[in-house]
Amino acid sequence: MINQERLTQDFAAMQRITAPGEGINRLAFTDSDWEGRAYLMRQMEAAGLTLRTDAFGNVLGRCAGKDDSLPAILCGSHSDSVPRGGNYDGLTGVLAAIETVRSMREDGFQPDHPIEVVLFMCEESSRFSAATLGSRAMRGDLSVEELHRLHDKEGKSLYDVLKERGLDPDHIAAARYTQPLKAVLELHIEQGKVLEHERLPIGIVTGIAAPARFYCEIHGDADHSGATPMPLRHDALCAAAEIILAVERAAAAQTDPPVVGTVGVVDVTPGVMNVIPGDVSLGVDLRSIDADMRERVERTVRDEIAAVVHARGLSCEIRPVSKDMPARMSPALVELIAAEAENIGMPYRKMPSGAGHDSMHWADYAPTGMIFIPCRDGVSHNPAEYASIEQIVTGVRLYSAVVRRLAGRGEEL
Repeated sequence: MINQERLTQDFAAMQRITAPGEGINRLAFTDSDWEGRAYLMRQMEAAGLTLRTDAFGNVLGRCAGKDDSLPAILCGSHSDSVPRGGNYDGLTGVLAAIETVRSMREDGFQPDHPIEVVLFMCEESSRFSAATLGSRAMRGDLSVEELHRLHDKEGKSLYDVLKERGLDPDHIAAARYTQPLKAVLELHIEQGKVLEHERLPIGIVTGIAAPARFYCEIHGDADHSGATPMPLRHDALCAAAEIILAVERAAAAQTDPPVVGTVGVVDVTPGVMNVIPGDVSLGVDLRSIDADMRERVERTVRDEIAAVVHARGLSCEIRPVSKDMPARMSPALVELIAAEAENIGMPYRKMPSGAGHDSMHWADYAPTGMIFIPCRDGVSHNPAEYASIEQIVTGVRLYSAVVRRLAGRGEEL
């Protein structure tokens, strides 16, 4: 049995762990994120899990199997947030994994395979402009050089932030996860409107879109806004406006499979009303479940950037941030989740994920699957983000059933 009251208490406790401001503010490695991590570690220990952490701060809680030499099932998600975010994105998946183990203990269920409950650090890109960094560290895809390169808005490097938290960035390679896994499973709010619109309690993810991100640094001349005639201007912000619209056009033109493009960061220098903008930095985010189509759109965007800059007599640099590969979920695990949903009597639909998740880094390592539950109005990364406790419990019931089935010795994928 999934304990609804206990889950309600966990969500309420985590909602109180936030930096000041509207909504939830648990940016990666800040005091509020670290306090939330400590709370979840206490719940994992109370559930009987044996904890260990790695050089990046990821937390793993192990529930031993009857045969602890068998490949484990990796379950979990993240608990950091975007600025002014919600209390359900990521956290629902962590609490689902913890509650699954708690319910097993209370029911007297002993898994044949061990279960690893994971709390991934720094899934959101809000602080360092690169997403799913904890998963990347565990997959051996994060170097010391990159830790030095990634900075937050205050100019502090990720390397220094890890040092401040007592972690070991010089040995980030030691965070690589090398143990065999039977499966990876993550529960998450949908972050879209499909399930709510179709009045379905469950989505079974078939594939995960992944972002390619880069900064476009445009350099013009910061001249006097009154004394400089229009034909003699080199306005970096006017060029940026053209580039922003070019991103929109290029992404909108690719529909099958779709690509989405967003310019979510515009930093203007000097940023005063009586000076022509001399420098502009744009943060560009391109996503698709098809890497080739995403690459085609990125080439188009880069060509448009070059053309705009040349026509206006400006200069420009492109600074890559990250390029993740889209992931296909295990067809066998998709079917197993569907079968368990039917056994319980839960309607569902199979669907892609337009948002990136930690799970996308594990699909080439072990059979990987994701379960979605609805969120109100499809809103996420926002103080209005909400999933009812009834919807959450429904998702955790299915999640737990799938984990128990995977934990059986005879269940093969």
